[in-house]
Amino acid sequence: MENYIFRSKSEIDTKEFAKKFASKLKKGNTIVLSGDLGSGKTKFTEGFLSYFGLENEISSPTFTIVNEYHKDDINIYHFDVYRLEDSSEFYAIGGEEYFEKGICIIEWGELIKDALPPKYIKIDFSRCSDNEDSRILNV
Repeated sequence: MENYIFRSKSEIDTKEFAKKFASKLKKGNTIVLSGDLGSGKTKFTEGFLSYFGLENEISSPTFTIVNEYHKDDINIYHFDVYRLEDSSEFYAIGGEEYFEKGICIIEWGELIKDALPPKYIKIDFSRCSDNEDSRILNV
């Protein structure tokens, strides 16, 4: 798969991109979101969930590790693995069992790279030096 670069000029741009992105995914897809704190990962997830009409239900999974969202026949699992020591803690919660149950969005997924499925989509978020509201999303 080739890289795709999206330049977001605002949180709204990021959410709209994520909403369109969500329309192309299906059960079994895993998305890894990487980037510094405040780089747009959670805003992306908000936009992603809005495609399914779930944008008002988002909460950061920082302390629970995973939040589950259900809409009709699709399950979405939003992980934040920032606080895990390593992938053994991910296995301990049965994290790998979620991969085939629905769509998984994993913030900081590079921290558990060895636990990820063989195929996943990685999106790197970075700030633009010329505008503090702009982000580069490298898919």
